[in-house]
Amino acid sequence: MFGHHPLVPSRAQAAKRKQGNGEGQGDSTTAAKRARTSTPRPEATSADEAPDALREPSSSTPKTGKKSSQKGKQKLQEAEKPVWPEYFNELFKIFKALNTVIAFCSSRQQIATTFTVVRTSVERILRKPLELQQVAEIKAILPDLIRFAYTTTSEIRVHSDKTSGVPGSSKNRANSPDIYESFSLKNDRADEQVLVLEFVEKVKLKRPDLDYNPIFSAPLLSPADVKKLIEKRNERFQVAIDELILACQTMETPEDPVALVQKAARDHIPIDPSAPVEGTEASHHNFLSTDSRASIEEVIAEIEGAEEYRDQIVFRKIFDIKEPQYVDLANPVSESIAIGLKSSMNVEKFYSHQAKAINALRDGKHVIVSTGTASGKSVIYQVPLLSMLEEDRDTTAMFIFPTKALAQDQKAALEHLLARVPGLEDVKVATYDGDTPMNKRQGIRETASVIFTNFDMIHVSILPHEDTWRRFLKSMKLLVVDELHYYNGTLGCHTAWIMRRLRRVCAALGNRRMQFVSCSATIGQPAAHMRSIFGVEDLEVVTEDGSPSGRKDFLVWSPPLVDQLKANGQRVSSLMEACTLFKFLLTKGVKTILFCKIRKTCELAMKTIRAQLATDGRADLLERVRAYRGGYSQQDRREIEKQAFSGKLLGIVATNALELGINIGSLDAVVMLGFPFSVASLRQQAGRAGRRLQDSLAVMVADNFPLDQHFVQNPNEIWDSPMADLIVDLSNEVILEGHLQCAADEMPILPKNDEPYFGSSFKTLCERKLIKDKEGWYHTHPNFKPRPSSHVAIRGALEIKYTILDITDRDTDGRVIVLEEIEVYRALFETYEGGIFMHQGDTYLVHEVSHDERCAKLLKTDVSWLTTPRDYTDIDPVETSRIRAIRGSPHRAYFGKITVKTVVFGFFKIRNNSILDSVDLDTPPFERETVGMWIDVPASALDLLRRKALSPAEAIHAAEHTVLNMSPLYAFATDGDIKTECKIPEKEYAAKESNRKRPARLVFYDGGGKCTGVSAKAFDHTSDLLHQALDRLEACQCETGCPSCIEAANCRSGYLVTNKLGAKLILRSILDLPIDEDEIPDPDPEVAFNMPETVVEATNVKARAKIKVEDLDTGVKEETDETLLLPDGGALTRTLRIR
Repeated sequence: MFGHHPLVPSRAQAAKRKQGNGEGQGDSTTAAKRARTSTPRPEATSADEAPDALREPSSSTPKTGKKSSQKGKQKLQEAEKPVWPEYFNELFKIFKALNTVIAFCSSRQQIATTFTVVRTSVERILRKPLELQQVAEIKAILPDLIRFAYTTTSEIRVHSDKTSGVPGSSKNRANSPDIYESFSLKNDRADEQVLVLEFVEKVKLKRPDLDYNPIFSAPLLSPADVKKLIEKRNERFQVAIDELILACQTMETPEDPVALVQKAARDHIPIDPSAPVEGTEASHHNFLSTDSRASIEEVIAEIEGAEEYRDQIVFRKIFDIKEPQYVDLANPVSESIAIGLKSSMNVEKFYSHQAKAINALRDGKHVIVSTGTASGKSVIYQVPLLSMLEEDRDTTAMFIFPTKALAQDQKAALEHLLARVPGLEDVKVATYDGDTPMNKRQGIRETASVIFTNFDMIHVSILPHEDTWRRFLKSMKLLVVDELHYYNGTLGCHTAWIMRRLRRVCAALGNRRMQFVSCSATIGQPAAHMRSIFGVEDLEVVTEDGSPSGRKDFLVWSPPLVDQLKANGQRVSSLMEACTLFKFLLTKGVKTILFCKIRKTCELAMKTIRAQLATDGRADLLERVRAYRGGYSQQDRREIEKQAFSGKLLGIVATNALELGINIGSLDAVVMLGFPFSVASLRQQAGRAGRRLQDSLAVMVADNFPLDQHFVQNPNEIWDSPMADLIVDLSNEVILEGHLQCAADEMPILPKNDEPYFGSSFKTLCERKLIKDKEGWYHTHPNFKPRPSSHVAIRGALEIKYTILDITDRDTDGRVIVLEEIEVYRALFETYEGGIFMHQGDTYLVHEVSHDERCAKLLKTDVSWLTTPRDYTDIDPVETSRIRAIRGSPHRAYFGKITVKTVVFGFFKIRNNSILDSVDLDTPPFERETVGMWIDVPASALDLLRRKALSPAEAIHAAEHTVLNMSPLYAFATDGDIKTECKIPEKEYAAKESNRKRPARLVFYDGGGKCTGVSAKAFDHTSDLLHQALDRLEACQCETGCPSCIEAANCRSGYLVTNKLGAKLILRSILDLPIDEDEIPDPDPEVAFNMPETVVEATNVKARAKIKVEDLDTGVKEETDETLLLPDGGALTRTLRIR
């Protein structure tokens, strides 16, 4: 399950033998068990692993806690080599023949290494028959390097109607069919079983610290490469035999290595899954219900005791049981409310944090509650609402949630509660969001007592039409903002101004008694964050959590090495490890959610789990697992949520769409595939498992990205680091101007009256940007008319949506199914013609894309290969509008218009880390315009980098991320607010020199075309930003880079193209600081000779007009220091210059 060598007993096996649990019987299995386990484990063999490997180049950092056998090769060299039995010499001859044939087949794309093809060639070499038992013995010796198993013909299919190497298939690549032709699920040969024999390993790039990524170069191997590959595998077999013999000799009771191999081979003889297994029935399983499952401690013990376990758990933290703490309310609730709470939620008394918050609201205060997940925060605003409605039936309330799903969930909970409170059964609760039909909106405005909405609707619908909402707004006594930590960075700035606009309108209508409640996961400085968003002062902060919690085990799971003798070698795919662990938990009755960072990974995981469960014959589990992510239709999401809450689903594969507190029932375990970008998100996701006193499990399966490996090496930082401060920049004039235009349209602005809402500095902005009448009132500028809110996109540029249509059954009954709607940027990378699109783990061939109709038409297919786009993105400044001096340097920083152009020019078909085919496309470029800043790299720095054989691309990329990591200090930016041009390995390390040379400059721009003024704020502090970045870089003690200096969680290339030393040289050169060339190591001549040329000197960008260089020190009156807590846990001091 988790990787396994049956010949060398594990610690768990040794312990079992010492306990007398059947010594010598550990390798014997029943026929039924062999039917399930003889197929190689999926970690390193599934066709679905390839895309995961594409995005996860292996780290060269060895993990802690690994077995000493990783150094086995060195030990064998030091010890006397053992004498081989003649049986192993004969087996080695067979292995060499197999190795030669498979290496030859693998070097040619059109030949699949089916056992039929391999067997015929090997028998010609050996001049004797090749038996299944012999191949199984070789598989037993090298279990993780050889795949010997049955698979379907579709699993080795390259094109939609041909299977190379399978009887009856075409072997002529020149006759490749139309790439748009679908391979139907109804194909009679789709499920035909074929026995496959192949090696599972990767090829190395020229750069020694990176594993091969198949999109870096063509998969075809030269004769010299094939020869080296054969020699390496032969050597690996010899080392494995030597190690086995020595291990058998040193056991307390020495064993015959030949007998051990022959016994272990029984479990590696493939069994055709389509053949019935005598005495077994695939449809019947001893399935454990969630009610009778084993404890989490027992489940972990079973994992660690399994033969397949290879010390993947490198860190374990146990959170003990926490008993509930109850406190009485200062003013008890009414009898009716008590009845409703008891009957609907089984609440008879209140946790300490609930009581404290409810008491504060009773005293007229505003409240911020920052406690853990599943701590009963919803009761805090539900109970006061019930009391207000009992006292005054005209009371209205507004509940604001960040997602529609969360709003629907909480609306259902409130309706359930109201229905059980005598006298409040008829209170009308409504949802008012973008999905609300237009013909129902008037009725909601006129009759609803409680609405569930979001800031988007307040901004574009409620405030612009405040005259139709006056009944509701005049009577509004309670406004709730749930998941307050969600509103951060640019979005937080927008919501803060929307909230002030809402308060301003309510006050004008005579409503100044409204109270605010906000709930949040555990965050740093919750009071400061609520003040930033709401603009109110009289706060009660509640952070002490009185809710109960069961024991929770948190594990860091590091995938093992494929070859334990290679300390820096390839690791088992994290995707496969996470899916296998997920499947194991399901079989134990553990209700589990698997979190994936991106949508595509979510679909890959779902597809992989489907394949694993189908292989195991677990149809009973297959129907209880669903994927859940953004993009699915509203109907699909509601159905999945209903199934999860009802207990029908045992497993969910999701993106962070379920990270927030949607009630999907009680979960026992959370598996996180990769570090989820921030410690806050990790804690939030981990908190989804466990309700009340139930024990639970949270596992982070580490990717090979450096950020993940940093936490593998430093796992205590996950829980010991303080929470990062949330950022809301109210001094951003670009955002403020937009909301002033909106506010003036709602009601004309009078500075002396509106200063409490918009601050003292807004007067100057009104004079510059708004229209002033004779009486001193300010009105919206005509450029923003007639709907100012349409000019202010609070979530960035409004994305055009593409509709994804399933037309598979169109010819039979005319049905066309809408699968989902996706943003144009995703459509660009996922719906190119001939590509494979994934939905609920199923594969669809993109048949046609219409950019005019904004839709993609798909056909459901049954293929094992997936596709990855061949694309490039150019980020180019096109017009300079500002130039700024850099303190102490002759160089300059520039600001202006930037174009971002992305072109998808083809795609690769990928299976098992190999490129099956390369297809060219002619698609229109996707271009968008934004603004940003840039700094040209001095020519002297480029010359120095080249002389020292340091890649300019690596140095520029590392310098960009170093500066980007410091941007929160001055631009108050969060992930995605400011972006940079990431250097991708497939271009920078390509064997063929690229014709697309990029200018040598550091570029930073407003993400997503938002033009929010964030990069402009960074530009205003260019000198300080560069100096802070260099200071951070030179103070960091790491050797090659870490999350504290050059690594960023959202780097598109996984920060592989980086060089810390090169980044230092570039920053020092820009700042005109001295560089001692003698301290820079001399280059390796071979490296210098092979270094690709991908970067050229930058040229000047045209200016809009004659521009005066801004002197950063002009007008500085005062300087003060302020400390800010960074997302990685560090704290930095920034200097504020007050003009």
